[in-house]
Amino acid sequence: MKKGSLSESWKYIDSGFCRGQYNMDYDESLALGLLDRDGPRVLRLYRWQPWAISLGYHQNEAEVDVARCSTDGIEVVRRPTGGRAILHAEELTYSVVMSVDDRGVLEVYNDISRALLQGLKLFGVEAEHQRSQPGGRRGSSQASSIPCFSSSARYEIGWKGKKLVGSAQRRYSRDDRAVVLQHGSILCGPAHLDLARYLRVKEPNLKAEIRKDLEEKTMCLQDAMGGEIDQNVLADCVRRGFEAAWGITFCGQDMAAESGVAYG
Repeated sequence: MKKGSLSESWKYIDSGFCRGQYNMDYDESLALGLLDRDGPRVLRLYRWQPWAISLGYHQNEAEVDVARCSTDGIEVVRRPTGGRAILHAEELTYSVVMSVDDRGVLEVYNDISRALLQGLKLFGVEAEHQRSQPGGRRGSSQASSIPCFSSSARYEIGWKGKKLVGSAQRRYSRDDRAVVLQHGSILCGPAHLDLARYLRVKEPNLKAEIRKDLEEKTMCLQDAMGGEIDQNVLADCVRRGFEAAWGITFCGQDMAAESGVAYG
């Protein structure tokens, strides 16, 4: 990362457990605030309560069984970023909001990945920034059913060849100013595998195939480390990982309770 970006002040926010719509609105508000020049550069960490399925910005809501989600107490929200459906359950979610300067999409992604890898190393996991493998056993007619963690990005953070962190990025621009929002899921437990239950698919065996894809291509920290994950410790390691990798010191910490936004 270029020094010009790191000379600016950075803020750390741990929002704790929040509702899905609040999480997505908060992420976008941080990006728009920085675009308006009255917001900080931010690393934000948060969780989801209740669990939620987020749809990509352009994804059709009809691809998800909203009624079944409602019955099971799972919210359905839309992300400001692209991609396909994700079940946010046993995970720590991060978001980074910063100025783009003259860096490309992949360069920003690599900068953030380097910090995440340092945080995971502090937590005790030697993850890797690895090139993705071709994904999906389904044909193009079922491409819309592929969830984000089953599809492949060009580069991913993984452990022993399986995806551990999935991320999405969006850029906002106005006049001569550009801001990037990148957020993603650090899988802590295996609950994300249940996403297939909530997808609307035509082929009777496709849900089982989607779950199998997720099992084959993803890894959670609980399985990697052989025990329950303390997400508070993980969050602290991620924060310190960004400071170490980028040579920054966060100017302060805001907790979600200070925002005045209700979670219920």
